[in-house]
Amino acid sequence: MSRLRELTHPRDALVRTMERIYRHRMTTTSGGNLSIRDDEGTTWITPARLDKGRLVREDIVGVCADGRVEGRHVPSSESPFHRAIYQARPDLRAIVHAHPVALVAFSMVRRVPDTRLLPQTRRVCGEVGFAPYALPGSETLGRHIAATFAAGHDCVVLENHGVVTAGANLQEAFERFEALEFCAKTIVKANLLGEARYLADAAIEAGRGTRALGDWERTAPATSLEKELRQQVREFVRRSYQQRLMISTQGAFSARLDSSSFLITCHRGDRQDLDIDDIVLVREGRPEAGRVPSSSWTNHRRIYETHPDIQAIVNAYPVNATAFSVTGKALDARTIPESYIFLREVRSAPFGARTGDGSGPARLVSMRNPVLILENDGVQVCGKSVLDAFDRLEVLESTAEAMINGQSLGPMEPMSDEAIAELTRAFLA
Repeated sequence: MSRLRELTHPRDALVRTMERIYRHRMTTTSGGNLSIRDDEGTTWITPARLDKGRLVREDIVGVCADGRVEGRHVPSSESPFHRAIYQARPDLRAIVHAHPVALVAFSMVRRVPDTRLLPQTRRVCGEVGFAPYALPGSETLGRHIAATFAAGHDCVVLENHGVVTAGANLQEAFERFEALEFCAKTIVKANLLGEARYLADAAIEAGRGTRALGDWERTAPATSLEKELRQQVREFVRRSYQQRLMISTQGAFSARLDSSSFLITCHRGDRQDLDIDDIVLVREGRPEAGRVPSSSWTNHRRIYETHPDIQAIVNAYPVNATAFSVTGKALDARTIPESYIFLREVRSAPFGARTGDGSGPARLVSMRNPVLILENDGVQVCGKSVLDAFDRLEVLESTAEAMINGQSLGPMEPMSDEAIAELTRAFLA
């Protein structure tokens, strides 16, 4: 995927990324702008006053190093701060600016999200900066933002305005933007439940997980079953991303191939663009040589070894269920019949369980209790198939959202013991 990005023209990359931002309602028709500075010193930038939901490559404007403008439109009115950031930080080659709702809320109360909420968010975004208000499009605003980037921040909340993120390429800038908005939304949801917990930097570093490469080489071609499972895993990772159950930098899916092998998504890799060769085969406890599986792979391996009836596992970061993971609040599935049938008793595991040796999660989960809330690390769901695991994940997030929304209406009244017993006899015996 990285090679393809290297060969993609900035016009096409900008259109594709803006479409992605708009589709997930992280900007409005008139809001936001993106840019890329190429090796020749030209800044390619989205145009002013055009519908962000219908951009085409011919709409992108090139501003050359000598000031000449290439294109049929004028560049974004926010060009001054793009130019100022590139001057202040020559290592940055792409910028994302937009007004996603949760980050605008932070900008209005003059706060920045604490990215220590989740380990991956901290690693992707770092510590967030804050730039004081100035007139949009003004040189003063450009100076404020550039000074904050010059201080070492890669993500900056703009007072009463929105957010700017930047990176060595557009993918990195977008990943920071998306991860920061996810962090902000999770904090907002968590505050409706209680008080969010944050991780110490040492804990974040300690929880990186196993990255060792395998030492076996594939000698036989993939079987039809392996090809089918690769297709299923790819489809449901992409679907999880589309349903906002994962973001581009977070989430893993695996499927059992046989008694000693399973397939799992690779480490890193954009969840929207995951391909079948981005899925790693683990055999007898070892990944394929030269391939790096998700940091959850040892956890999944231990669960498959312990529970022969579990056929698929997903680690995900849906906003509402993740709000439970960062507050420690119990998620009681006795809300509606579907929730209890699919989720049963929702258990919790301490931080680090996902990237440890897997013994803790393996003891806690089973097909009778297939869901784990992972402290400050999202959720883990098991299933009898890839579809079954995904279905349970969707039910989990819907249940969590209903419980959070119900906070404004009154105390939750779970189903009675008699109703639970009746459900158990009818559907779970």
